[in-house]
Amino acid sequence: MKWIKRGLFGLFTLCALGLIGFWSFAPRIVDAGENQVNPHAPYVISDAAEALHRDLIIGDWHADSLLWNRSLLERHDYGHVDVPRLQEGNVAIQVFTAVTKSPAGLNYEQNATDARDNITLLAFGQLWPLRTWTSIFERAHYQAERLHEYAAQAPRDLQVVTTMSALDAVLEARSNGDDTVAGLLGIEGAHPLEGDIKNLDRLEAIGYRIIGLQHFFDNELGGSLHGIGNKGLTDFGREVVGEIAKRGMVLDLAHSSQQVAWDVLEITDMPIIVSHTGLHSHCGTKRNFPDALMQKIAATGGVIGMGYWADVTCDDSPKGVAKAIKAAIAAVGEDAVSLGSDYDGTVTTSFDTSELAVLTQAMMDAGISEAQIRKVSGGNMLRVLRARLDP
Repeated sequence: MKWIKRGLFGLFTLCALGLIGFWSFAPRIVDAGENQVNPHAPYVISDAAEALHRDLIIGDWHADSLLWNRSLLERHDYGHVDVPRLQEGNVAIQVFTAVTKSPAGLNYEQNATDARDNITLLAFGQLWPLRTWTSIFERAHYQAERLHEYAAQAPRDLQVVTTMSALDAVLEARSNGDDTVAGLLGIEGAHPLEGDIKNLDRLEAIGYRIIGLQHFFDNELGGSLHGIGNKGLTDFGREVVGEIAKRGMVLDLAHSSQQVAWDVLEITDMPIIVSHTGLHSHCGTKRNFPDALMQKIAATGGVIGMGYWADVTCDDSPKGVAKAIKAAIAAVGEDAVSLGSDYDGTVTTSFDTSELAVLTQAMMDAGISEAQIRKVSGGNMLRVLRARLDP
């Protein structure tokens, strides 16, 4: 019997060591592997581009950095975003978007609602609290808690803002030489509502202000761009859209089906965003709405957040992203184009947020005017936030 006990003890020990190793190393390996920056020589930035870049108010509608266990208060040599790199890149406003459900393979074409969910495994692998392993709402709650904790630890570096007055205070401080970053909370797909409108109150209470209706799955609100059959808004989806319109929130149609987008346009006149995307006539992938739909969204006074990765730009170099931005300006107007990186969203880019001056350089080289660069970099985002944070 002793040898059996010893064998079981040895097996238990090996399993325990395996789990410890998994929890210690796997999350970083996955993060670094999924959120890459293409190798490149140091970018050359002209004095004129550097001076303009430092004078811009820069805002980014979409980064999934809260999904990963790295501290946002420390500078890292992997991934795309942390507060030190935001400060190096002169980013004033960063939307941190909570991902709560995502399918294996991140298939842009079609995903069944019962496809295996990656975030459950990620929550386990990163030792998130037990409550997040089974509750989609709790995953959103936990990611919001993390951002608030970072802000509490370093209030001169990061402020979580939920009102326009709070955002204006950060911008005023930055105009006086501070480099505080204003962080806003967004939801990538309203799965955390779990079919209950009361959960919108709970999300609002913990700081969420940007609400994306869908992600990669159809949900209780309606169809995903990557779901089954281009479903439209459900009755619950219409109720949620109505509530968002009444509150100090921004509605995001990124990842929604085309029919959901058209349905939303029929029932509301608030400015709407597509937080991270590209222009279909420039890069003809399913991920990008047709131009006619984008133009209708722009007509609400909303904006299109241009992404930095190849699936939406067809060229993720700085020159390629600037070319996509210029095409979007031509298609939907200079007042409707914004930045929406999708940083840390399991995409590969050619520059991280610390290197954003290269995008300013590329926009200048593409012939985009200084006034247009100011609008795209943050001016258009600020206009939408002023309209929605204090409706």
